Amino acid sequence: MILAHKTYLLFLLLLIPIAVLYWRLWRKKTPSMRYTSTVTMEQLPRTWRSRMQHLPFVIRCLTLGALVFILARPLSHTAWNQKETEGIDIMMAMDVSTSMLAEDLTPNRIEAAKRVATEFISNRPTDNIGLAIFAGEAFTQCPLTTDHASLLNLLQNLRTDLAYRGMIDDGTAIGMGIANAITRLKSSKAKSKVIILLTDGSNNRGEISPLTSAEIAKSLGIRIYTIAVGTNGTAPYPVQVGGGTQYVNVQVEIDTKTLTDIAQITDGQFYRATNNKELEQIYNEIDKLEKSKLTVNQFSKWHEKYQPFALLALLLILFELFVRWFVLRRLP
Repeated sequence: MILAHKTYLLFLLLLIPIAVLYWRLWRKKTPSMRYTSTVTMEQLPRTWRSRMQHLPFVIRCLTLGALVFILARPLSHTAWNQKETEGIDIMMAMDVSTSMLAEDLTPNRIEAAKRVATEFISNRPTDNIGLAIFAGEAFTQCPLTTDHASLLNLLQNLRTDLAYRGMIDDGTAIGMGIANAITRLKSSKAKSKVIILLTDGSNNRGEISPLTSAEIAKSLGIRIYTIAVGTNGTAPYPVQVGGGTQYVNVQVEIDTKTLTDIAQITDGQFYRATNNKELEQIYNEIDKLEKSKLTVNQFSKWHEKYQPFALLALLLILFELFVRWFVLRRLP
């Protein structure tokens, strides 16, 4: 617990002159009856009422102390602070076009990519990582964050039937996917900014060409690691026919030259993954990237804690009234 207004505790010093004044006034009290000598009375035993005569004043001082603590505004909060940690800012741009359902990787391209990406994220707990997805158009699935639990949840819920459901246009807009990731990294203060682009096709949609996006990334100091996923030759692709699923072999067409150029322009690296093991090895290699310092902003939630002091003050007031009216009551 901390106090928001610690200076209010200085009011507790007022209890010192109040106590001195009370003591002086009590000593100067004039007795109601005069005696020639009080020697015999001094030898009488003191009663419990005489011993408790200062209790109301003590209770009132405690009440004032509780009220001062209420004014000081006691608070409690969670231990979430701003801190510096070692890390790197990474945007993962993942292709979610319908061709990612091809089953040349186990169980298919998109699920294999999700599984390896999940392990990659779990192994970098101090990094700011975000997720952009693209097909015929691109949008951000998750902005840069160190809340990897939320990021992994969004990644696991990633689907490739967005085009079937009419949510986005089908196709492969590699340039738009890179551009979307750039918008999330351009204001980053990290020393190292990286985009990991994973796709299984050639750019055929979008208003921005992949090489133009690469030049923009280079000007902002962003490196792009490109991953072409898919076997060589043909790949089995599921097709829904009459309420069932049939498989047809489709030609794998990946523009490896453009992906290589993107990596070279941005001082990145091009990788080719034809199976699950190669894809895992690629992410392991990228995992060896250098680290740089970044600031993690963690938010605190404050809770007011004046209630116990308010309850204590109320009980003390009631107790003082009880003592004055019933225990130490004086007849006129």
